[in-house]
Amino acid sequence: MADDGTRGPRRHEVRGSSTGTATLTGYIRARLERLRALDRRRPVLWDLTVTGFWTAFAVLDFTSGGWRTVARNVEAPEPLVLLMSLCFSVPLLWRRRHPVAVLVAMAPVSVLNIWTGAVVQAAFFQLIPAYTVALRFPLRTLAWSGVLMCLPAAAGAVHIPGTLDRQLVSYLWGLAFVALLGIAVRTRRDYTEALLDRADRLERERDQQAQLAAVAERTRIAREMHDIIGHNLSVITGLADGGAYAAATNPERAGQALQAIGTTSRQAMAELRRVLGVLRETGPAAELAPQPSLDDLDTLVAGVRQAGLPVRLTVHGHPPPVPASPGRQLAVYRVVQEALTNTLKHAGPGTTAHVTLTYTPSALEMLATDTGQGGAAHVGAGGGRGISGMRERASLYHGTLEAGRLPTNGWRIRLRLPLEDSPA
Repeated sequence: MADDGTRGPRRHEVRGSSTGTATLTGYIRARLERLRALDRRRPVLWDLTVTGFWTAFAVLDFTSGGWRTVARNVEAPEPLVLLMSLCFSVPLLWRRRHPVAVLVAMAPVSVLNIWTGAVVQAAFFQLIPAYTVALRFPLRTLAWSGVLMCLPAAAGAVHIPGTLDRQLVSYLWGLAFVALLGIAVRTRRDYTEALLDRADRLERERDQQAQLAAVAERTRIAREMHDIIGHNLSVITGLADGGAYAAATNPERAGQALQAIGTTSRQAMAELRRVLGVLRETGPAAELAPQPSLDDLDTLVAGVRQAGLPVRLTVHGHPPPVPASPGRQLAVYRVVQEALTNTLKHAGPGTTAHVTLTYTPSALEMLATDTGQGGAAHVGAGGGRGISGMRERASLYHGTLEAGRLPTNGWRIRLRLPLEDSPA
């Protein structure tokens, strides 16, 4: 029990410490981001600020006599010491635009600094443009910059024995530090830019996929509406013509035609409401109903017969144990519907039609033929959405569709859709 009593406060302390660390990290990150924003908006102001700070440091080192604490020659002329301090600090104004040129300009001053024995501490300002080189330039440029910076120190170590540790080694350690820091910052920056670029590309690809999906959905809806409206209007037109012809001689037959028109119209409205229901963004959900399937072919053929086109439906083979997918069944249904609609529109009087559905172990096959004389009209219809829409439906399931005239001047449409588990 004692352990339980002491663990709670300790966990609380850890959480408090983590929260404090996160708060401090966030504060530091926010301040750094503000400095970066200021640098992006006013780069010249930032360069003047940094250069002014280090120049003031160099001048203070001269006026306070701090340079004498490390100098080997305390009798060096003071004007020369001040000039060298300014030559190491003022060129920092151009450190970001021309860092290599700044190092080249500082190299003779570095030689003079070591040769005279003054050894002003401002000489280490060469590490600042060296960091910029490591941050922005290739490693080869960084290597040459390091040679340029360390060569005067090496020459001074040879000229003045016993100064190797104080001069060359300190330069090498400083160069190694700024080089590693610059490379680490550059790697982190490149990684962040790569992540941002990848996020932008994924966002563009997501938008493109959404646009493609919207186009595909519009195409599907347009195809469905064409099939629904075209077929049902053709049936209604045939029923209306037949009813008008029979009104004078057989009123009972005319009444049956009107009833069939009403039934067909209601079916068309229900199908349109179901298709267009997916476009609603708000409001109650659209009424759900199953899409037509192969079991509805008898109803389709019966409606076409009522419109005045004698149609015979023949089925060969037996349905597979696993039924074809709803999409494949709908594709066959719509192709049959479009074929019979085209026959109603273009085949002319006295035409008969025959639809054959064949089940094979590997595919669904459908053959629709008619005996009409409207072959040329059928060809003209192929330039619209009818036959092209049938071909699109077939291609969705790796199927084939053939449409053309028969030798007897009739019309034939042959569809073959492979089953799911069979090769295309």
